[in-house]
Amino acid sequence: MSQRTERRRGIHVDQSDLLCKKGCGYYGNAAWQGLCSKCWREEYQRVRQKQIQDDWALAEKLQREEEAAYASSQGAQTQSHSQSTPPQTGHASLGPFSKFEEKKTNEKTRKVTTVKKFFSPSSRTPPKKETQEAKTPSPSVSRHASFETEQVSKDFVDFLKNLQKPGREIHKQCRAFIVNMSSKKELGADELSECVQDFYQNMSDRLMSHFKGSSDSVEQVMDQVEKYIMTRLYKSVFCPEITDDEKKDLATQDRIRALHWVTIQMLCVSMDEEIPEVSDNVLKAITNIIEMDSKRVPRDKLACITRCSKHIFSAIRITKKEPASADDFLPSLIYIVLKANPPRIQSNIQYITRFCNPSRLMTGEDGYYFTNLCCAVAFIEKLDAQSLNLSAEEFERYMSGQASPRISSSEADWPHAGPTPAVTATNPVLTQLNHNLELLSGLSSRQESLMAAARSLQADLQAWPERVQREVHSILEKYPLEVMSCTASAIDANNMDNDNLPSPLTPQVFAG
Repeated sequence: MSQRTERRRGIHVDQSDLLCKKGCGYYGNAAWQGLCSKCWREEYQRVRQKQIQDDWALAEKLQREEEAAYASSQGAQTQSHSQSTPPQTGHASLGPFSKFEEKKTNEKTRKVTTVKKFFSPSSRTPPKKETQEAKTPSPSVSRHASFETEQVSKDFVDFLKNLQKPGREIHKQCRAFIVNMSSKKELGADELSECVQDFYQNMSDRLMSHFKGSSDSVEQVMDQVEKYIMTRLYKSVFCPEITDDEKKDLATQDRIRALHWVTIQMLCVSMDEEIPEVSDNVLKAITNIIEMDSKRVPRDKLACITRCSKHIFSAIRITKKEPASADDFLPSLIYIVLKANPPRIQSNIQYITRFCNPSRLMTGEDGYYFTNLCCAVAFIEKLDAQSLNLSAEEFERYMSGQASPRISSSEADWPHAGPTPAVTATNPVLTQLNHNLELLSGLSSRQESLMAAARSLQADLQAWPERVQREVHSILEKYPLEVMSCTASAIDANNMDNDNLPSPLTPQVFAG
């Protein structure tokens, strides 16, 4: 039991570790350094504001040094030279600084300018020429959009019709935002995420004032806004080329492939896949976590994670015949991720983190399950021998493929081993595979026996005519055929009883 406890400690995560490190009570995220989206945005803005202030201080310092150098050079020059060269020299020396100052000013006011563009009256009626120029390079707003995009747009318009005038205003703001985002291809992933989150926040505040504090109505509208916007922007913001998301995807995929030997017992998973209902829930959980990559909307991706997690809880409940605990859930989720090896898992996590409505990630079951998924992926990346209660030598042999837990000599000492430890301690898929191989081996031996019997029967059939012919010849030699001559005789010539018959009747004549 102590060995089981030690192994569980290797993958146990305190529920308090899932919460924001600042103690606000919301769920944290590894991508936000353990903070929730609200605290992360505040921290990000604070750090960025400090960086801008430092840049301004550096710019002012450089300006003072430039002015001092310029003043000293003026005093050393002659009067005639000072009259002919200072304007050009001053202009040349201050030119680079002017560009630097302009760049910092634009960077400092970018956020305010972005929000003003989204909600100012001038942005509601942009010039037709400017709008057309902005639409042309953007694939997300082209006329040749996919069927799914067109369907989402139609559903969004139908939904906004129920809101009447506010619906028309929301539609204008969303379209203006999409056009604006489509032209910001030079921005990084964090800047794009900040723009989207700013739009969510401002739209939510406007809706809150319109619906007079009805959070349910605001949440319903924001779900539709998120669906419409992210479906249109999906191709340009999911796994952008300027990030290393694809590199992380490949690294995680290779890592999971290398860990194919990890068994369900090593992770202390409370699921018995021999039970048909448990096996069915495991397959459904794997299907849902893989299906996440096919969705475009962050909320739909979260829904796949939630369904996967609920199937895991059902499998644990059926196995233990009691409600599942949080300590049982995380190892099971790790096991499902290892079995499924979901495509682009890192890109999907980053996409949800950057562009999902932050209220969904901070609270509720969606936020809880998503936080656990992030912990599961982080655990897989850092999984080592100690986490699985193995020695470093065993771990290296398993990782290199030189050995397998199924055929390891130490498997007999496994605490959960039953009458057949070599079979029960392995992955159920590998168990089924080996069982099928044994069946094939048995069928092969039976086929060989059958072919040998068929060849023997064929030889017997070929020898049978010769054997019958020899037997006939031997009988004929032993009992030769004699042909008796036949002579003609009366009908009753061969009747030996004729002597005992009375004499034949003679005819008598009677005189009349």
